[in-house]
Amino acid sequence: MMQKSLQTRDDDRPQVAEFSPAVDIYDQPEEIVLVADMPGVAPNAVDIHLDRGELSIRGHVTPAVDAGEVVFQEYQVGDFVRTFSLTEDIDAQGITAEMTNGVLTLRLPKPQERKPRKIPVKGA
Repeated sequence: MMQKSLQTRDDDRPQVAEFSPAVDIYDQPEEIVLVADMPGVAPNAVDIHLDRGELSIRGHVTPAVDAGEVVFQEYQVGDFVRTFSLTEDIDAQGITAEMTNGVLTLRLPKPQERKPRKIPVKGA
């Protein structure tokens, strides 16, 4: 999966990870927005790191119910990881993360000099 501003690195993930959460990435004029589906994950169970152009999202999902033998299971539990290589400059100090209803939203602002801007034309 290639994106204009982020490139997935899941082929390099550690073998301990059991699954990778589904992710959508949006390139907007002011920022890159990454949305990850993480049902049942508490905000304090997610670890996000940006180091040398590598953005990593790690965590753990515990079973919602521990009530007997599993007959059928689609809900993924265990360790997860997603790693992305940033291909565009990001204002690391301005990155924000929010978890709402099992959806993690990361906002990676572009530095001022990388944002598109309109240049006014003056008349003589």
